Amino acid sequence: MVAVAAIIVGVVFGGAFAFQRKLVYLPSGGPLPAAGEVLGGGRDVTLTTGDGLRLAAWHFPVDAARATVLVAPGNAGNRHLRVPLARSLTARGLSVLLIDYRGYGGNPGDPTEAGLALDVRAARDFLVRDAGVPPERLVYFGESLGAAVAAELAVEHPPAGLLLRSPFTDLASVGAHHYPFLPVRWLLRDEFPTERHVARVDAPVTVVYGTADSIVPPEQSRAVATAAGGRSVEVTGADHNDRVLLDGTRLIEAVSDLAGT
Repeated sequence: MVAVAAIIVGVVFGGAFAFQRKLVYLPSGGPLPAAGEVLGGGRDVTLTTGDGLRLAAWHFPVDAARATVLVAPGNAGNRHLRVPLARSLTARGLSVLLIDYRGYGGNPGDPTEAGLALDVRAARDFLVRDAGVPPERLVYFGESLGAAVAAELAVEHPPAGLLLRSPFTDLASVGAHHYPFLPVRWLLRDEFPTERHVARVDAPVTVVYGTADSIVPPEQSRAVATAAGGRSVEVTGADHNDRVLLDGTRLIEAVSDLAGT
């Protein structure tokens, strides 16, 4: 019986290790419409990563924009789901870049922590080098897992401001919350240590989260805000994927405040 139990445990743990990225990354594919079809003035652009991938993205420039918001999305869906966010931000006079990571939105490649770091750097490079956005007029917006991606970028390339929406402290901590029966910290290949990154960010940070978040425990978002020494905005009663945390007034105002608009 002991041997059988050991085999079962080995199979469970081995399967969890082998297929973990299928649980972490939940991309929606393409094809997607043109940027101009989803929001007036939108442009289809291509980002070239440091390892040679060409990623499709949508740029929504605004004339005389006070700042440009680079959106690092969460682990699910594709950029089409973030169009309401772009619409609300452009209405506030902010330009927006909506990206899809490798493996998302019909883009080539497979998502990993290292790969997403390259993807978001390609997005920043496009804005600074091709779109001519001054680095001091960039605001990073990180959603959930994307909060870790944006925070890591901010350590190397500080923005004018960093908005973290529903961030977790690190991927293992949120994984352990949902899978307490697994040694998550031993099994995970990707860390996404948001809390550790924000402690090193030299820029204003605002954390926005819902008090009824069923995916990322609210106390983890609070811990990230504390580590950043920044401002936190609680949205009472909001769950992780509620519309109010996509383009709600308090979220948009928090981004506008960081952008100085």
